[in-house]
Order: sequence, then structure tokens, then C-alpha cells
Amino acid sequence: MTPDLNALAQRIHDTQSGNQRILVAIVGAPASGKSTLSDQLYHHLGGDKAGAAVVPMDGFHFDDAILKDRGLLPRKGAPETFDVGGLHRILRALIKDEGDTVYVPVFDRDLEISRGSARAISTHHRIILIEGNYLLLTRSPWDQLHDLFDLSIYLDVPEETLRTRLIERWQGFGFDAKTALNKAMHNDIPNARTVVDLTGPTDIRVTGG
Repeated sequence: MTPDLNALAQRIHDTQSGNQRILVAIVGAPASGKSTLSDQLYHHLGGDKAGAAVVPMDGFHFDDAILKDRGLLPRKGAPETFDVGGLHRILRALIKDEGDTVYVPVFDRDLEISRGSARAISTHHRIILIEGNYLLLTRSPWDQLHDLFDLSIYLDVPEETLRTRLIERWQGFGFDAKTALNKAMHNDIPNARTVVDLTGPTDIRVTGG
């Protein structure tokens, strides 16, 4: 997949009216390349100096203690393991744009926890790239988020490619081949199918593999 960053950046700028703050959803299945595209777009748009910022959905993971209490720890990463209400409130605060700095959590993959107030979104930031799997799901409570985005980009990647990437990802974290396959097929791929089946209409579709 080689996204046309010039075309995507132009579409973002065309969506923005003057110095209006806009929220751009970057959506796709696990291992579809959301984080990579978000980072590429962030830099292509000029980065922090140009008023771009990235808010990852993964920062809104419930803590493992909550997931364990609810019997959801083995499903970490599934739609029901995120604080959708907290994400909704942060997005609303960004949209209100009332002059206050909005602090957002960021997921630390080394520690497997979300670090609260880990990134500051100030009034200087006018293009906010929100990246995550489930931002446009048609399932409640995720469907409350749809109208908050000014533009949406969907990464369409074949399941076979996702499977290969996911297994390699888990092996990169030190798991053996059998465990990596199990993790990919029993959690990640079902989550990927949820994204494919339940994501609503998007403005831009980036295909590849």
C-alpha cells in the first residue's frame, strides 16, 4: 500500500475552512497501517509546527484490572474493551475549541497500559488525526462518534495480509510461532472482521495489501 499523501493532505486542507479545527478519522482493521499512515500524514502536513496532531484511539483502552474484573482480559483490543465515553468526551472537547489545552491518553505498548494526559492538544493544533479501529462502527456506543469527524479515511487491506502482519507483530514481541498464531486468530482477526463488517460509510478508501 502506497497512499498518495499529497492527495490526502489536499483533501484535508480542502475540508478545512480557514483556521477551523477539524477532526480526521483514520480507520482500519488491526495491522492495516493506521498508525503508519497517521504518522506519515502528520509529517506531510508539517507536523506540530504546522498545527497537526495525532490522537490514537488505543489510549482509551480500559486498564487490565477493569478488563480482568469484567472477564474481558483475553479479548483486550475488542470493541467492548475501550472507554468509548471517555473518547467521546475528549472529541467533544476538541470540537468545542474553547481555548483550553486538551490532554489525551496514549497507550504504552511496552507497559501494556494507557498513560493518562500523555499528549497535549493546544489551541495551536488545527488538524487532529484520530486513528483507531472502531471509530466508525455502526454498533452502539461507537455510533455516537460518527458525526464528530469532518473527514474519514478507511484502510482496506485483505485479511490474508492482516493475518501475516499480525503473526509477525506478535513474534516481534517475543512470542513463539504457535502462540503468535493463536493470538492473531482468536482475537485480532475476529476484531478485524468486526471492523470490515460494521464500519459505516467513509469519505476516502485507501486500498492495498
